[in-house]
Amino acid sequence: MNESTSRLAPRVGLIGPGRLGQPMALNLIRAGWPLMIHARQRAIAEPVIAAGAQWADTARELAAACDIVITVVTDAPAVEQVLFGADGAVHGARPGTLVIDMTAMPAQASQDFARRLDALQVEMLDAPVSGDVAGAVDATLSITVGGPVVQFERARALLETLASNVVHAGGHGAGQVARSCNQIILAVTIEAVAEALTLARRLGADPQRVRMALAGGFAASRVLDVRGARMLSRDFSHGMPAALHGRDLGIVLDAGHALGLDLPASALAAQQLNALVGAGEGELDASAMIKVLERMIGETR
Repeated sequence: MNESTSRLAPRVGLIGPGRLGQPMALNLIRAGWPLMIHARQRAIAEPVIAAGAQWADTARELAAACDIVITVVTDAPAVEQVLFGADGAVHGARPGTLVIDMTAMPAQASQDFARRLDALQVEMLDAPVSGDVAGAVDATLSITVGGPVVQFERARALLETLASNVVHAGGHGAGQVARSCNQIILAVTIEAVAEALTLARRLGADPQRVRMALAGGFAASRVLDVRGARMLSRDFSHGMPAALHGRDLGIVLDAGHALGLDLPASALAAQQLNALVGAGEGELDASAMIKVLERMIGETR
């Protein structure tokens, strides 16, 4: 975005410059988007302010000054607070303001927020992200978007500043549904890789060579490449924390229960992630699920 384009760009506000929100905000600034920022504690936002963002004391103040409001917070109750609380964004938003919520939550909650905002003539997209902090820093996240096509097109350039893969999945809530499906495949595949590498080692094979062999066939995947490498190097310090992935699978299992739908592989992966959290290792990358398997067979590595 050049200087002249920047002057014509919509004014963007971001609420929640935390683990993912901070690098996303910095990428917006580097790309020339005029940015305002708000967080519960200003100290969290200082790196973004230092990079050129304006500070807003409240979500209401931010929405009053912006055309697009991005929320990147912890869960649906946090979104409820920043949008509809006493100093929430809706009290400053004008008709036509676009809210882009990037928080992981049940699709039904996102649809409810969209209905309530629509009654106030405020537009909404659910645009949850898949990826880790490194992806947020490198702008290689994946974003699945739910909401009207016209609003998706309005937000496309902004979202493409933050991610390498941006897909319109359908109407309100569809972005959340697509992300939940992503988390199922990711968690179950991490568990499969952990089991395969553990079995290879216990049978006396070199798990690194086994991984290389698998990478050349139908078992090849990004999970085998990236998460398998972390399992072998024992470096679980990067990536998506197991506690957050476990939360996502909780959303998945609740949705399945409401439909009367059994999701046995998801339930197993959720159990393994919960075991990591219970061992005080919820901040480790989910590839640490291999440690749960090792403990089950009496190993301490």
